Amino acid sequence: MIHLHYWTTPNGHKITMFLEETGLPYTIVPVNIGKGEQFRPEFLRISPNNRIPAIIDDAPADGGAPIPLFESGAILLYLADKTGQLIPQDLRGRLEALQWLFWQMAGLGPMAGQNHHFSQYAPTRIPYAIERYVKETARLYAVLDQRLADREYVAGPYSIADIAAYPWVVPHQRQGQNLDDFPHVKRWFEAIRSRPATVRAYERAKAINPGQQTVTEESKRVLFGQDAATVRRGAT
Repeated sequence: MIHLHYWTTPNGHKITMFLEETGLPYTIVPVNIGKGEQFRPEFLRISPNNRIPAIIDDAPADGGAPIPLFESGAILLYLADKTGQLIPQDLRGRLEALQWLFWQMAGLGPMAGQNHHFSQYAPTRIPYAIERYVKETARLYAVLDQRLADREYVAGPYSIADIAAYPWVVPHQRQGQNLDDFPHVKRWFEAIRSRPATVRAYERAKAINPGQQTVTEESKRVLFGQDAATVRRGAT
């Protein structure tokens, strides 16, 4: 059984999408990040970076003690290897998938996240920051669009590379992006959105967070007011 510590964010959706695709048994432990539940000691023991998602696998392949794991990319790779699903089994195909998984982790996710922050949540509107991250998001969409020009999915067969990227394209309108400008991304996006596992994953999200309101004025203080002292307090 996989115990998924989760909230309804793009990084959280990655893991429910994977689990729904593979049918791997799992339970969800909600971690309401807007209320600061990611700072609870029991969660920090699993995810010392106080970020969701995190998992505990109580039936690892080596038969040993349960394995805790944080960071969505690491979780996707671990689960893909555990199940032998959603990652190519040949060397070259695996490397294709891993490159694009890391592209999302290092590029699309962080840049779109900064886009969201400065365009939606920052207390002071900073035109330079907004322009910077909207343009960088567009550049990354163009990279993805070119990649998808001659293939159905990012690394050939549907894989963790697609699962990692898709949730970060869902809020494209909030990112100042029009999918009509990226026709190959649009075709890919619609194909993934219609997959039954994707539908189920997002239905789970609605059940856990019906209002889909992660960020309120109070939660902004929780989410965006962290510093080194926050980490030190959690360690005590």
